[in-house]
Amino acid sequence: MRAPARTTPVTPALALVVALLLTACSAADPADESAAEPTETSSPTGSSGDDTPTEPETEPEPATEPEEAEKPEPARPVSVLGLAEQRHRGDRLRLGAVRERTAGYTSYDITYRSRSSTRQGVEAYTISGVLNVPTGAGPFPAVVLAHGYIDPDVYVRGQGMTRERGYLAARGYVALHVDYRNHAESDDDPQFRTRMRLGYSADVINAVKALRRSDRVPVDDDRVALFGRSMGGGVILKALVAEPGLVQAAAPWASVSSLEADNYRQFMQDPEDTAIRNELATRYGTPADNPRFWRQNSSRPYFDRITEPVLMVHGRFDDTCPPPWATATQRALKRAGVDSQLEWYDDGHAFGPAFNAAMDRTVRFFDARLG
Repeated sequence: MRAPARTTPVTPALALVVALLLTACSAADPADESAAEPTETSSPTGSSGDDTPTEPETEPEPATEPEEAEKPEPARPVSVLGLAEQRHRGDRLRLGAVRERTAGYTSYDITYRSRSSTRQGVEAYTISGVLNVPTGAGPFPAVVLAHGYIDPDVYVRGQGMTRERGYLAARGYVALHVDYRNHAESDDDPQFRTRMRLGYSADVINAVKALRRSDRVPVDDDRVALFGRSMGGGVILKALVAEPGLVQAAAPWASVSSLEADNYRQFMQDPEDTAIRNELATRYGTPADNPRFWRQNSSRPYFDRITEPVLMVHGRFDDTCPPPWATATQRALKRAGVDSQLEWYDDGHAFGPAFNAAMDRTVRFFDARLG
């Protein structure tokens, strides 16, 4: 599915909703116009390519059971709560080539391992990204960035939130931009669309954990936030639902709807999306045919699981993710008891004239919440 014009555990059903969200966010930021559930036993799909010794795994790999042994219970079907049932582990963060050096920070190509497990097995993907580290000894607060939809076939490493990454690093934040699986140099998940792309949220969760486990990056473990734009806003809302207490704050910008039925109607009507639309409809039914499935793959019904404060930022003239979506999400967050705010700006989906003001507001929110 793809978004209109420019301007989601690893269980079977989880990855499908993320598929819709990703397509929803096709507007890349103007500054760089230049985006599993285990099936059987362990099925790692990639390695870091680094032979440096790493600490031993603490989570046992599932063993093959005798044929007569009791079979494990099936995992929850593809859903946000299915994502929550997975055990997530991020590690093996590697610093690669230096992309840029400024007086305020150094930018690196990076990879890390995103590993998720259920009773049915384990999947691990090497995920690429870009990391900006402020100049100095640290430790520094950190922000993990989840970009909006960009066709994976044309996406390049670090695309979509270059401005935000630099802005944060210049103000003393480690900023880790996650490419997601199936993007740039990341490993591919062949089922990422039909599993609702919930794997993107798993990759973001594991990015936080990989940062905390790294001895190469001076991060203050108690001061970490999530920041997602457009499709990435939906990605981080699902991450907050799946793993309460993961971070200390979150900021969804110009976010897709927190109800997947809205995203389906908005972003799955392009004739070019006929194949994936038909595949999803055949496998799961449309929102009209199977509303329960689409709600289970939405974050909104589970907002009462969110423990972190949330700052939503939205443009009044957003014609990709309609402003009423932000209003509805904010109301639902408040009803669920989440400490949340919604800031409006006179701008469109990609944020141009109001970008600096919105970023300044977001940094002040992080400063206050991360101490």
